[in-house]
Amino acid sequence: MCPKTSKTTPLLLIGGIGFVIVLVGITGITLINNINLSNIIRLNEKVASDSVSASDNQIKELNYVNNHPKNIYLKLNDTLHADDDNSDDDDDDDVGNGHQGDEAAQEPGGGVMEPPKVSAVIGSDPKSYEGRNLKQNQTTVPASSAVNSSASAPSAATPAVVFPSAATPPPVAAASGPVLPLGWGKDMSNASSDGLIDYEKRARVVQMMEHAWRNYKLYAWGKNELRPLSQRPHSGSIFGSYDLGATIVDGLDTLYIMGLENEYREGRDWIERKFTLDNISAELSVFETNIRFVGGMLTLYAFTGDPLYKEKAQHVADKLLPAFQTPTGIPYALVNTKSGVAKNYGWASGGSSILSEFGTLHLEFAYLSDITGNPLYRERVQTIRQVLKEIEKPKGLYPNFLNPKTGKWGQLHMSLGALGDSYYEYLLKAWLQSGQTDEEAREMYDEAMVAIMDKMVRTSPNGLTYVSDLKFDRLEHKMDHLACFSGGLFALGAATRQNEHRDKYMEVGKGITNTCHESYIRAPTQLGPEAFRFSDAVEARALRSQEKYYILRPETFESYFVLWRLTHDQKYRDWGWEAVLALEKHCRTPHGYCGLRNVYQQEPQKDDVQQSFFLAETLKYLYLLFSDDSVLPLDEWVFNTEAHPLPIKGANQYYRQAPVTLPVSNAS
Repeated sequence: MCPKTSKTTPLLLIGGIGFVIVLVGITGITLINNINLSNIIRLNEKVASDSVSASDNQIKELNYVNNHPKNIYLKLNDTLHADDDNSDDDDDDDVGNGHQGDEAAQEPGGGVMEPPKVSAVIGSDPKSYEGRNLKQNQTTVPASSAVNSSASAPSAATPAVVFPSAATPPPVAAASGPVLPLGWGKDMSNASSDGLIDYEKRARVVQMMEHAWRNYKLYAWGKNELRPLSQRPHSGSIFGSYDLGATIVDGLDTLYIMGLENEYREGRDWIERKFTLDNISAELSVFETNIRFVGGMLTLYAFTGDPLYKEKAQHVADKLLPAFQTPTGIPYALVNTKSGVAKNYGWASGGSSILSEFGTLHLEFAYLSDITGNPLYRERVQTIRQVLKEIEKPKGLYPNFLNPKTGKWGQLHMSLGALGDSYYEYLLKAWLQSGQTDEEAREMYDEAMVAIMDKMVRTSPNGLTYVSDLKFDRLEHKMDHLACFSGGLFALGAATRQNEHRDKYMEVGKGITNTCHESYIRAPTQLGPEAFRFSDAVEARALRSQEKYYILRPETFESYFVLWRLTHDQKYRDWGWEAVLALEKHCRTPHGYCGLRNVYQQEPQKDDVQQSFFLAETLKYLYLLFSDDSVLPLDEWVFNTEAHPLPIKGANQYYRQAPVTLPVSNAS
């Protein structure tokens, strides 16, 4: 008789082998998951270590007015999007498949709620456009009178230029002055009848901001920008691989406006603990560092009165001052923030400085002088102003290049797009920022715009208005996406002063904004190219491969926002919503937002970069487009060229001017 074990041995052996296989499989899966999660865990630990909870005293110093009516988060948004925070992966799938930009996506049940209709809008009388001036619009018309009025809402042909006064501000804090409640942009109780909030569309923009920020925090915290596809920092940004937190500083005021309190607090904490330019041996762009870092800090100081932001803004500006040490006072483009050595780009017309760069410092430096009491910063930019005022301008136009040593123009290339754009913006906005007392700036703006309209603004065969580049007296019939901001610039110039140019400004502003919209809707992606051309054969379309990309730029949406505020023509909100759907469909990824390499492809390749200005500008302008006019009213705030709002002197209690003038610092 055979032993009993002889029958069971094969079974035990087979069972043992199966157990080992299962065990190995489980172990392998666990190891893979651990490897995949290790980077995220490490980054979360880094964020946690960089953003420890503030003490009670620190919180008190921030002066949050959490119970102020403007800081109440509307439960409507919570109800509509209660599951969004917990279903990010599902949301990504929905974006890719469900938002095609058609009517079905905008029906009730598809996630779009139109604002209530009102019978009239303040200023809807056609005569209200006559003589509109920011200074003249300080009175508040009761909302009830507007709703009960028998006048009809303004049409596109008869714009109503409206500048409502801001709602009653929060109580003044004893030490740091009045504080804007975090998230006051979400308020419903103070909504005026002429700028109703589209809650659902705006909430979608907030979700986009949360998605962009959350993934930056996971994969690139403290670095400058995120590569969403690679899930790592973008070391090729204009600020390089240094830990300057460009996305944090650039996006923080957008978080504040939207009321994303936890995100705002962790960003502020990082700035307090980590942000410095000391010992950073990098050649930084004076222009980009100013508009993003100085501008961002100044806005946050205006919002909160938190001295941290003023100190950081001054710290950055002082690091830029060596670039101004030239024979003319026109600064160089680049400065090493450790050594102080400055220089220009080698490609820029024989060592020239660039008009849009050295001409886009005035708002930040003038305001910094006023809040610190140090006149040095204003003196530096006023020197630039005088050089540009006194120099001979060919045909009244400003070439894009100026030699900082000789004070002479470089090649005669003029543009309202790249290399020129924001200089003209800062002429108008310096006048506005000053409370309309800086007449020199307004005069220079009007002179420049009249020359541009005469020499560079043209109409295509099919009636599209565009502003062309001009090279050596020859029109290129090409318009940059960067120039799409000028629709809002012309319109703002029309709305803020009654003069002989007013009607033409508004006509050109509307025309350019319409043309930029056309450049979007003529692309399969519904997103506009970097540059587009005009000829007998083609209009508002890119022809060259290097012009077909889109890098999450905000300029077109900026003009939608300004024209909406000035006219309340519903089409500007409709156009903005088209853009939101296009961004969600083509630019959103599971780990952030990317630009596109070719907007004319049905399934375009993504560029794997989430630009810091996407959070600072693109999402901010879209949020404001769907907000009430009392959020950052245009008669109290001007936006720098990175969309950081700065207060208007004499019209805004958040200006926070220093009470005394201090001696000039030793920084030079």
